[in-house]
Amino acid sequence: MISDLPAFLGGDLAFPSGPSLPIHDPAIFHALQSSWNDSSWASYDSGHVLALEKLISEQFLSPHVLTCSSGTLGVETSLKALGIKPGDLVGMSAYEYPGNFLAIHALGAKPFLIDLDPANWQISPQAIDLAIDAGCKVMIVSHLHGGHADMKTIMAKCKSSGVGVIEDACQNSGAVVQGKSAGTWGDLGVLSFGGSKLITAGRGGAILSHKPELSQKAKMLLLRGSKLAPLSEIQAVVLVPQLENLKKANTLRMASVELLQKKLALIDGIEFIQSSFNSDQHAFYKLGLRLNPEKYGLDRECLIPAMQAEGIALDVGFAALHVSRSPSRWKSAGPLAEAANAHENMLVLHHPVLLQNETAMNAIAHAFEKVQSHAGKVRKKFYS
Repeated sequence: MISDLPAFLGGDLAFPSGPSLPIHDPAIFHALQSSWNDSSWASYDSGHVLALEKLISEQFLSPHVLTCSSGTLGVETSLKALGIKPGDLVGMSAYEYPGNFLAIHALGAKPFLIDLDPANWQISPQAIDLAIDAGCKVMIVSHLHGGHADMKTIMAKCKSSGVGVIEDACQNSGAVVQGKSAGTWGDLGVLSFGGSKLITAGRGGAILSHKPELSQKAKMLLLRGSKLAPLSEIQAVVLVPQLENLKKANTLRMASVELLQKKLALIDGIEFIQSSFNSDQHAFYKLGLRLNPEKYGLDRECLIPAMQAEGIALDVGFAALHVSRSPSRWKSAGPLAEAANAHENMLVLHHPVLLQNETAMNAIAHAFEKVQSHAGKVRKKFYS
């Protein structure tokens, strides 16, 4: 029987072997072995990248797909394709992956920070108006931690104002947002195949678009006689079987999240950032949880090491950009209260455990309960 004493205080671990990554899928091994046997892994262009781009196009219903070396390069290239120049303003969430902030600066432009929607801690569609009024030429709209931005509202506002949209779907490959594949709402969309993502080749990314002129611009920007910062053939080899299995894996993760949501609803102070999952199909690279320290009885600095001691890959989210970056490097139209709240209280659970069974979800919930029931002792040890 598992001890009710937290591992942080000497009890049994919820997950003695700890979290695991990457996923050991035999299909990936067989694909690699096949490319070794025919030597296609070592070619400049042996057809694997083209096959991957075709598969992405078919599965995401995106007519134009261009792979590249990373999601961050995909965002920077998309900004260039939309005509961003030095001095331009680009709207983005104040709580966001810092690579997007730096991609804007790489072009000499300036980020205009937008607050979060308090309902789901995604970029606020209402606050988008402030960025449009400020003169932003492009918006970067990301779906973060299993939540979905309101793309219908955002696209309508931006289209009527002549503002371009880059949809960052790097965290939610295979998700369906308001009836469309994540990454296909924007003028350009971006996927990531980074080392911990839902589908991974260690590095890599893709640019999606339904506009041939923008896709062609992006393609030309990534040429220097030969391809500039391309995805390699061997990376494509390992991505194809993962992409073929993505829908099944996302379905399993969604089922785990629904189980976990029921369990955590019984624990004061821990809430999902997205309180309900409607007809959309969500994809969980990081599952976002909202901590209320007063209700739970511990602050985030104490809770996270206690959960990690259980073998659970729980961590902080991003640092809000207006907190972590110099005010000279960004603009905003006022307070960014929800982004500051997320900065202090966002928890993220890494995705591999979500492919495990109901017993694992029960163990996660029980770990939260153990730590909460011994909050005083955990706090005392942490600060001693």
